[in-house]
Amino acid sequence: MTILGSVALLLQLAQATSVLPPLSVRAGDRVRAVPTVVHPEGGIAVRADALAEALGGQVVADAALAGRFRFEVGTTGVDLQAGSALAVVAGDTIPLRAGVFRRGDLLFVPLALATELLPRLGAGVLFDADNAELRRFATVTAARRPPPPRAARARATTIAAPADNARSAAARSAALRRRVVVIDAGHGGPDNGMSGPIGSPRKVFEKNITLAFARVLQRTLQAREVQVVMTRTTDTLIALSDRGRIANQAKADLFLSVHVNAANPRWSNPGGARGFETFFLAEAKTEDERRVEAMENEAIRFETSEDVSRDDPLGFIMRDMAQNEHLRESGRLAEMIQSGMRQVHPGPNRGVKQAGFRVLVTAFMPAVLVEIGFGTNKSEAQYMTDPARQQELAETVADAVVRYLEEYERKVGGGG
Repeated sequence: MTILGSVALLLQLAQATSVLPPLSVRAGDRVRAVPTVVHPEGGIAVRADALAEALGGQVVADAALAGRFRFEVGTTGVDLQAGSALAVVAGDTIPLRAGVFRRGDLLFVPLALATELLPRLGAGVLFDADNAELRRFATVTAARRPPPPRAARARATTIAAPADNARSAAARSAALRRRVVVIDAGHGGPDNGMSGPIGSPRKVFEKNITLAFARVLQRTLQAREVQVVMTRTTDTLIALSDRGRIANQAKADLFLSVHVNAANPRWSNPGGARGFETFFLAEAKTEDERRVEAMENEAIRFETSEDVSRDDPLGFIMRDMAQNEHLRESGRLAEMIQSGMRQVHPGPNRGVKQAGFRVLVTAFMPAVLVEIGFGTNKSEAQYMTDPARQQELAETVADAVVRYLEEYERKVGGGG
């Protein structure tokens, strides 16, 4: 369903019940219902103060000019004028679908400000048209390490490290804490992804395996003082193009998309296919790379909104330039992750590969897609759904990420 389709459905409900349903706004684990009304000019309007509060922001009245307000979410500010259909953002004037209006002491804004303008401004806000839900992605979270055991603290007080080493370790730790890794659990919602194993009556779905492993990897990286942003934390569909944008908005240093492989049913023994592999963004060169590329890009069929910049020649050139800048680093990251998984994974090492994954196209940073095993294989499906094995695999991936970040810090001399 498109955004316009969602609005039309809300209007149909309003005509049938004389009451508009509220807009559902999710910020992290918190869900708020924001009141909506029929806009006097047609369409739907939403209460500005309730919308801002649900998104963790605020509406501030301009004391100097009556009727002027500033809608703030994070570092994004939108200046509005009651009675005007124009918004001002960082000095740029942007037309709205309808005007801002007041009803008594309450300020109302067109629904499009929430569903179209805020996501376009990079405010960390996305609109899920299928579920009619506005989402604000949580800012970077970092877990605190537990205090060391008492014996370790005692040893630390009696054994002093050289001052230079202490300063070096502190600088390295501080640099890592500034680093942000985005973990993308593949598929979700109506998009189950792969289902398997072949010939088994009890099926597992890729969307569930990727989310479970992503959560384990999140905790494992946080324990290493690496900051983590998740593209999804529940069984919901996130557009392929939006996953990379989430990483861009978070100013992430790395983007890891987690997936589960599936055998080609035309293979001689598809149920026996096993192994792990890591991809980075480049043109697929082999038949198998093209197979995986087509399989993972197939999720686009669950999306209904069009990316207006997809066929824009200038946009394509700019995206291509940004990706080329990170191509070498993505390849290096893929090698380190693949090398780490080889130490614990029971399946064969299928190597580092390249393909044109849509999910990686919009992530302007080192980005890789990891296929952690074949869900169509019975033994690997069991392996990937075993919490102990998930933790074991997450440890190796997290170690590879930390090694890569430290290596990158050395390359740039400790700079950001």
